[in-house]
Amino acid sequence: MVLYPPGNREMKKLLITVIALLVTGCSITPQTNAPTAVYDFGLQYADNRTRQAQLKSASLLVAEVASPIWLDNPAIHYRLAYHNPAQFYSYANSRWAAAPAALLTRQISNRIMQTTDYKVARGIEGVQADYALHIVLEDFSQVFDSIDKSYAVILLNVSLIERRTRKLVAQRNFSMRKETPTADAVGAVNALVEVSNHLNNNLIDWLTDEIAEKK
Repeated sequence: MVLYPPGNREMKKLLITVIALLVTGCSITPQTNAPTAVYDFGLQYADNRTRQAQLKSASLLVAEVASPIWLDNPAIHYRLAYHNPAQFYSYANSRWAAAPAALLTRQISNRIMQTTDYKVARGIEGVQADYALHIVLEDFSQVFDSIDKSYAVILLNVSLIERRTRKLVAQRNFSMRKETPTADAVGAVNALVEVSNHLNNNLIDWLTDEIAEKK
């Protein structure tokens, strides 16, 4: 039997307790999960662009933006082009307020109403309208070229359909990328929101030109 000097028994008990905690992965202090940061596209104000002048007013159905399964969630996705470009990852403590396709549907329809004279209905398939705008979101992510350098990319496939004849009037791919200000979730959000705003402007210019030619 080993005898310990007075006062060492308590020290040995404490040491055994600490070792047990370390082995089991526990901590003496309580652990708290980092709060999740939730983002949307910000407050959408009418911009300063000149309102598009139409020869004749038209009604437009903006269908809900469609997206592939991997994008049908509020995660902020990124990929490591320098490591495995075919694999997607998502940030653990940052996410969108809704799936990107839902945020884009709202942003695009609101921007069309702000900058044109078109009568716009959003996502109501049974409504009567002159044209339907169908959009497929192909990519909405952050790509890392290296550990500390990344860019945001958005890719849209847009189709304009005449509702009465079901004829495809026009179709176009819109794509844009922008370097992120920081190589993290906040940088991804800032760059993706800025890219979405630029793509919206390009889409509306294209849309008004196509409808004007049709008339």
